[in-house]
This record gives sequence, structure tokens and C-alpha cells, in this order.
Amino acid sequence: MILLVAFFKNKNKSVKKIHWLASTVFFALLSMNAWAFESFVVQDIQVRGLQRISLGTAFNYMPIKVGETLDNTKASAIVKALYKTGFFEDVQISRKDNELIVHVEERPSIAKIEVFGNEELDTEELNTALKSIGLTEGRIFNRSLLDQIQQELHQQYFSLGKYGVKINTKLTELERNRVDIEIDIDEGDAAKIKLINLIGANKFDEATLLDKFTLSTPSGITGGGTYSKQELQGDLETLRSYYLDRGYLHFSIESTQVSITPDKRDVYISVNVQEGEQYTVREVKLSGEMKVPEDELRALLTVNAGDIFSRRAIADSSNRLSERLGIDGYAFANVNAVPDINEKDKTIALNFFISPGNRVYVRRINITGNTKTRDAVVRREVRQMEGGWLSSPLVERSQIRLQKLGYFDSVNVETPAVPGTNDQVDLNFDVTEGSTGNFTAGLGYGETQGLLFNTSITFNNFLGTGKRVSTEINNSRVNTIYRFSYTNPYFTQDGISRGFSVQSQSTDASNANLAAFSTDTYGASMNFGFPISEYNRASWSLGYENTDLKIGDIAPVSYAEWVAENGSNYDTISTTVSWSHDTRNRAVFPDKGYYSLLSAELAVPGGDLEYYKLTVRQKYYISLRKGVTVLLGADLGHGDGYGDTTELPFYKNYYAGGGRSVRGFRGNSLGPRDPVTDRSIGGATRVVTHLELFFPSPFAETERSFRLSAFIDAGNVFASDQDFDIDEVRASYGVSAIWLTPVGALTFNWGWAINDKPGDDTEIFQFAIGAPF
Repeated sequence: MILLVAFFKNKNKSVKKIHWLASTVFFALLSMNAWAFESFVVQDIQVRGLQRISLGTAFNYMPIKVGETLDNTKASAIVKALYKTGFFEDVQISRKDNELIVHVEERPSIAKIEVFGNEELDTEELNTALKSIGLTEGRIFNRSLLDQIQQELHQQYFSLGKYGVKINTKLTELERNRVDIEIDIDEGDAAKIKLINLIGANKFDEATLLDKFTLSTPSGITGGGTYSKQELQGDLETLRSYYLDRGYLHFSIESTQVSITPDKRDVYISVNVQEGEQYTVREVKLSGEMKVPEDELRALLTVNAGDIFSRRAIADSSNRLSERLGIDGYAFANVNAVPDINEKDKTIALNFFISPGNRVYVRRINITGNTKTRDAVVRREVRQMEGGWLSSPLVERSQIRLQKLGYFDSVNVETPAVPGTNDQVDLNFDVTEGSTGNFTAGLGYGETQGLLFNTSITFNNFLGTGKRVSTEINNSRVNTIYRFSYTNPYFTQDGISRGFSVQSQSTDASNANLAAFSTDTYGASMNFGFPISEYNRASWSLGYENTDLKIGDIAPVSYAEWVAENGSNYDTISTTVSWSHDTRNRAVFPDKGYYSLLSAELAVPGGDLEYYKLTVRQKYYISLRKGVTVLLGADLGHGDGYGDTTELPFYKNYYAGGGRSVRGFRGNSLGPRDPVTDRSIGGATRVVTHLELFFPSPFAETERSFRLSAFIDAGNVFASDQDFDIDEVRASYGVSAIWLTPVGALTFNWGWAINDKPGDDTEIFQFAIGAPF
């Protein structure tokens, strides 16, 4: 559509030139013939024929006033000036005694423009293009511009392969010299590609080359792809790159012919190529001013002597060298690969000439856009120092850390040069504040909890200080929770965090597909986090919890035995130690990076219960291309009792199944079951793995708030006296969608079990509304 606007603007200029030329000839004829009368002093001026244009506007454009002398030259100037306004279709001048009479015929104004039938071209963008050339409501109508629009729209649709497009315009005259414009577009069907013929391509199999094209020909039961001029240009560049990356230095595309059948339904494409000979690399040298040891730079090269010449390998090597120099402050280093071609033996000697330039220093770091977040909160995440040399990795890491805060919708970085210097830049971070405070009061639905009432006030960036304060009331058929928590991520300037929380919770497990028991719990905890390195962090917490346990009349026998042995009310003191490694690029919807968590919870002696729980959680995000990401994930857990506690308390068991573990199976339904009630009782060991492929959002405006994926889940839970058995692992596949809304995350899962067994509870559709993300 940018091309459409540009074309309209250029066409508009051409039309204006044509109008100017025609007007010049016309005015010359007028001056020779029409104004052959004697000069006179104008005593009055009348303008006749005005409808929408005011008399004052017309007077402002006329180069004459009462009391001035009108002659042939002045009369011609009046006509020219009025025509030049574009307001008038016709202008004539007459005289009555000493009175000047100007007769005008106004051009109609545009009352309304409507476009119909345009599915391929966005209506809003099309209206913007029309407005840019003056065809919009309230403006003067120019028929020639409408004709030009029709021509350009035809070209736009031709480039999309729609050669049968029909464009009709209809003008409806209205009162007060106005018109309605209707542009009716019948796009028709896009022409299909019948054949793509690569003439002269003998070095590679034609099917292999055509497989690299986005344009496609008929195959099996599928018809040919739709022709697009832009896609063809992209495919030709892909073809060129394919040859250049495989040693064909002199490969060229001689010509391209596109023909269409008379019925405008089929397209035939012929591409004539000249392959040339294959070249190999004879020698690779480094020269210039090397600010880094040559051995270290050579280790970065991806092209070596004896390799087949590859343009991609050369570009990759140049980028690696530039990035390495950028680490040491040579941010604007220039690395050029200079080839020395030997046409006789078909070899190339490559000389990577390094021009590091001056080491660049950061004069000042500027933060803009942080209207709510304090400047210090942003600056403490910046790894690049003022006064130090500019390091590309440190700048990139600073941007990632700001993105991971979750405070900002976007973080942009610029490094403009300081005027008058050649070795200084300013580092500018421009942030767009997001919603960091959230008040939620409403209803939600969870697959295992059913209808829930949730009220919470959360400030992830309380008063712009970066501190997190949260108050939550959550009431569902499973849980009733009251919680308050506070976290200061920078309790010390070194990044040690401190937080605490207090909570009260009542749980009725029978409403979550589990065996009958309920707990009433209250407690408090304090935690600290310690940064070990840029990507590694350790944490420690200490908490107290009081639990009042009740079992139902039909509870499993093992539950009754546990209560008989350990009682039903427990005071527990627990400590948790964890280590995490996090290189993800964003806090929400990351698309690259690695996250690993090792955690150990220990109920220490001195309390009524003694047990431990170990957790290993891994997430590995691999970006395949923009918008397409693979996630490899694993969640492992194991717990047991020690000392006087013989096994892991059953109300601390692990569970699996549902939207947060193995989708396609009912929530908490996997693993050991009570033989009497057939309810899940959980287990002491959990193994869950994920393979997920994330796709680009189908709507550009929801890129940051909507995510679509296809997944394969596998996992199960196992009792304390049961060994891990691969045959008991359940697997599923399906699709998932997550939409972040002001009331929370909306999660939709469609999953199908792969290896379910008799007695398993499968559930194809699962969703949660207002559940935490």
C-alpha cells in the first residue's frame, strides 16, 4: 500500500503538469483574443456562480482590487489565478460599464467515497492512499485523479495475480453541487501457476530448486499456487543466493518471462539462468588493524581454505568479526571480504580487511518514555556504563533485562553519535510504559476448579519503584485463598531481593477430581534472592505453616492410616533452596533463550512433619524464524519423608493431567487411583515433558498478547512404592491458544490422547478464564 500511495503522488504530479501545460496554452489564446478591449479603472467587482466557495475566498485569489486598472494582462492573470485554485471548472470575465464581472462554475465537492469488494487490499490503507492525493470527503472532485486510481488499482491487483479484476466507478450527483463516489471492485479469482520452467539450470535437480520457491506449481491433488510479482522477485533472489552459497560465483538470471492464458486463469513462468562454474576457496587471510589477537579472530571464521565458495559463510564470518570487535568498544568496525579470483583454476583467495576505526565511548545514557517508572529503576538494569567503551553485547543485554521486567510494552535502543566527535555516542533507551498495576474483580473458570470468584490488587511496579505488592482473594469450589505478598527486587544495590508473604487457604480436594480430603492452612514466609552472575540466581526462603487436615468418610484407607499415625494438625517449618539459570529474552511470550530451575524444599526437624520435595524444571526456546519458536520443556518432581515421617504427606503429592501438564487428559486424573472410589490420589514422583511449536499471531495487532501453538505432551505421576515405568507414561497432541486480556489470561486447549488406556479420563477441550498466566 506504500507503493500505492507513492504511485498516486507521482501520478498526481504528472496530472498537475499536464493541467499546467494545457492551461498555459489556453491562457495564451485568451490573451490574444478574449481580452481585446480597452483598459479601464475597476469601480466594482462581482463574482457570479458561487455556491460553496465564499465571496471572500474568491476575492483573496484574484490579483485585482477596486480602483486598479484592468487590462488584457491583468485579466489573463485573474483567470489563471482562479483556475489554479482547483475550485472551478470554468472561469469567464465580462465588463459592464466600469464594473468587472467574473463568471465561475464550481467543481463539485466529494460528499462521500465508498469502496466495495476489496478483500485483498485493506480498506483503511486504500482510503489513506486516496486521501493523500486529495480524493476524500469534503475535497474538490477531480475526474482525472479517479481515472488514475482505476489504472493503479488494476496494477495492484495484477501484481497479486488477479488479472480478471474489474473496477467500476459510479458518480452520483447531489444537491449543492456535490457528488458521491462509489468504487466497486470485482477482484475475481487469482491466476494459478501452471508451470515454472528453469531454463539452463543443469547443476541441480529442478525439483530441488523449485522446492526453495514460495510460488508453487500443481502437485498431486493440490492446484498451483497464486502468482505474485513480489513473491517471484523474492524467489529469484532465493535462487541466486542458493547458487552463490554453493560456489557459483558468476551465476546470473538472464531473463524472466511471465505469460497468462487468454482466460486469465493460468500463468506460465520461464526463468533463463546462466550457472557458470563452481569456485573453491584457495586461501583465507586477515589483514588491516587487528585490535584482537589474530588467532582469536581466525577461530570465528566459518570459511576456510578448501571450502566451496559461499556468500553466506563470508557474510557470517564478517559479522562474527565485527561483533567480536564490538565487544571491545569498536562498535563501528568495518570488515570487508576482498576476493582475489583466479579464473584459470576457478579459485578465490579471500582477504578479510579489518578497519576497526576509533574505539567508541558512551558519553551519556538517556532514558525516555518512563512516565511512571523511576529513572533509577531503569538504570539499574543497564549493563553498559557511562564513560566506558560501547559494547554491543552489553547494550543488547541491557535491552533484554528491561524487556524482562514486564513493566514496558516496548524497549527501543539507539546510539547516535555525539556531534563534533568521532569516538563518542549517546546511548538512548526509549521505553513505552505498560500496565503494571492490575485490579481484578470478577468471575473466572478453571478446568479443575470450576467457577471461581477472584479479587486481587497487584502492583508489579509499585509507585514506579520496581517493588511488587499483591493482595489476593480467590474463592472457587476447590480453594479459598487470602494472600498478601511483597517483594523488593533490589533490597541491596547489588541486586539481592527480599520478600515476604502471609496467607490463609482452605482446600477441598474432592472438587478437583481427587480423593476426599480437605485442609485449612495458614502461614507466613520470608525469602531472599542472590544474583550469582548475569544469568544465574540463587534463592532461599524460610516459612511456617499450620495445617488442619480432615478426611472424608469415603477417603482411601491410606489416608486414614496416615492420620492415625501422624495426627490431623501439623505445624511445619520449611526451608527452600533453589538455583535458576535464565537467558530468555522476555518475561511474557519469550521466543528464544533457556530457563532452568533446581529447587529443594525441606520440612526441617522441630516441626511435626519431616519431608522433602525436589523439583527440576527446564524450558528451552529455539527461534526458527520470526514468529516461529520451538519449546522443549520438562518438569520433574520427587518427594519423600525422612526421620519420623515415613513418606511424603499425601496432601503434598504431585498430580498430572490438565492444561498445565498433560493436556488432553482431565485435570489431576493421571497416576495412582483409590481402588474404591476411583479417585486420583497423586504420587511422590512426577515426570512431564512438552514439545511445542509456536506460530505467529494471525492478527498483527495482537502479536504481544496472543499466542498460538501445536503441542505434544507426555507424562504421569508415580506412587512412592512404584518405580518409573515408561509404559505408564501418557502422551497427547493438540493445539493451544493463549490470549492475555485485562482480566487475565484466557487459555484454550484442544488435546487428543495418543496412548490412553481403559479407565483414563480424557478431555478434548480445556479452558481457563481469569486463571494466572
